Amino acid sequence: MIIIPARVGSSRFPNKVLADIDGTPMVICTAQAVSSIDSVAIATDSREVVEIAKDYNIDAIMTSSTHQSGTDRIYEASCKLDLDDNEIVINVQADEPFIEKEVVQSVFNLTKTNMDNSKIVMNSCFKYINNPEADDPNIVKVVTDDNNIALYFSRAKIPYPRDHHFDRYKGHIGIYGFTKKSLERFCKLPISPIERIEKLEQLRTLYYGYEVAMVEVETDSFGIDTPEDLERALEFFKR
Repeated sequence: MIIIPARVGSSRFPNKVLADIDGTPMVICTAQAVSSIDSVAIATDSREVVEIAKDYNIDAIMTSSTHQSGTDRIYEASCKLDLDDNEIVINVQADEPFIEKEVVQSVFNLTKTNMDNSKIVMNSCFKYINNPEADDPNIVKVVTDDNNIALYFSRAKIPYPRDHHFDRYKGHIGIYGFTKKSLERFCKLPISPIERIEKLEQLRTLYYGYEVAMVEVETDSFGIDTPEDLERALEFFKR
């Protein structure tokens, strides 16, 4: 099951999830982009989003408006959908209308491989980025071990190249794979201090001694946080 958290409130881009993408709301574009992989549902705090999803024959579940993260929102939706503990749940952000299905499939496959490993709570992905890109704090960097298990995530440039130029940073892509059981485990963990500092919920997993498995992907897509991001994305993908 792919669940797309769609919160309407956004300080930088109000009603972002309903922004127009060639005549289709952004969250609907995202759902359509991944619909060939597995069943798709939208988890939202907006009655308007629910009604729009119906027009496109996409399932939508009303969830609380007080959730602190998209992961908490998809957990509530997974409970309302009465998913089995071993059901794979993929969190795809609503602001990824151009995400390639191959990227989401890679996270799905990794989650399936790790579903019996109780140490791994999250599965996710990264792409290689260059040195100038790594300077951007809005692009989250991840350092992994030899088995592509995450060691740390940061908005800072990690690893820091103390003695020489480095041009192979791993940029984290915010797609997460869980089983229903591991999703519940994550959501019952208290928010961690490092998560509060970096504003990165995946750090909660590492703080409490669990693991995040990563897979390398290739993607041209990027999250849309501002109207300027949307204009840039539309121009890029028209080319």
